[in-house]
Amino acid sequence: MKGTACKEKTLYEHLVQSVVFKHYNKEVHVQSFDKAYLSIIGSGRSAYVFKLEGTNKALKIFYPPYEHLAKKEAGIYDLLKGIPSFPELYDSGENYIIIDFIEGHTIFECLVKGIHINESVLEEVDRNIEAARQRGLNPSDIHLHNILLTTDGSVKIIDVVRFDQIKHCTQWEDLKKGYHKFYRKRLFPKKLPHKLLLLIAFFYKKNLLSRFIT
Repeated sequence: MKGTACKEKTLYEHLVQSVVFKHYNKEVHVQSFDKAYLSIIGSGRSAYVFKLEGTNKALKIFYPPYEHLAKKEAGIYDLLKGIPSFPELYDSGENYIIIDFIEGHTIFECLVKGIHINESVLEEVDRNIEAARQRGLNPSDIHLHNILLTTDGSVKIIDVVRFDQIKHCTQWEDLKKGYHKFYRKRLFPKKLPHKLLLLIAFFYKKNLLSRFIT
């Protein structure tokens, strides 16, 4: 078992080293990577995520200058271990973590594709957020892109790197208000344009929607 773990660690580090990031203006793109073992499945403000081909695992690599967040997020996943809606952490390094690969759709994708979002999804997220709080964390930055509905109907929450921040984050509470005030209405469209959702997110970040969700 120990030998297998060492081989896996060596492979992970080799794959991480194969990824080359390139800065274009204010954006970061992947210039090259080992396509025999990796495929890009997502990106964010500080990292790219790859599927490890032939496995049920994902590799999240933090690009410069955010490499330090790998250790931070790994520590948070350790604290969340055993809570159903959070991925399992398998390994971590100076600038990467290995977690579960999750097959499914984000809430954002559900809204674009017209996949119905049942109220039980919100209830499950609430239960797991409370479980995280019971372990001393402060679940934050929970939005449409980091809540997933899996192919077996369960809920997963990813991108937990900000779960240790001190300030109170209202993003999840605001999403729930929007769900009850708008989405549940019979005539509210259950399929929304991608660009409209991005526009709503832009206005929300500018704090221009508060009167609509209070």
